Amino acid sequence: MSKPILIVDDNPNMSALLVEMLEVFDFRSVVASDGEEALEAVEKEEFALVITDLRMPKISGLELIDRIKANHPELPIALISGYNIEELEAEGVRDKADGFLSKPFMISDIEQLLASLT
Repeated sequence: MSKPILIVDDNPNMSALLVEMLEVFDFRSVVASDGEEALEAVEKEEFALVITDLRMPKISGLELIDRIKANHPELPIALISGYNIEELEAEGVRDKADGFLSKPFMISDIEQLLASLT
């Protein structure tokens, strides 16, 4: 079986939507409700990709990227955000994330992300 995709989002509805979308493309998912759970999961299991929300309590998506990349630099990470890309440019998102999904996204956006990062 191929490696699963780790979904990190504090909104359970968004996580459920992503799980369903990824199933369409035959990807298994593991869900973490925050950055701390995600860091634990990454140490226990190998993932093909991490998809994380940008704005979360405890650990932000950008901090999560930094912490995962410190130990797993080869692991691709995509950020999801409802903020426009120009606002995020100032935060260095493009320099840190391997991919980006802007809310609202469509299944074709997920397909393109998977094609480029898995």
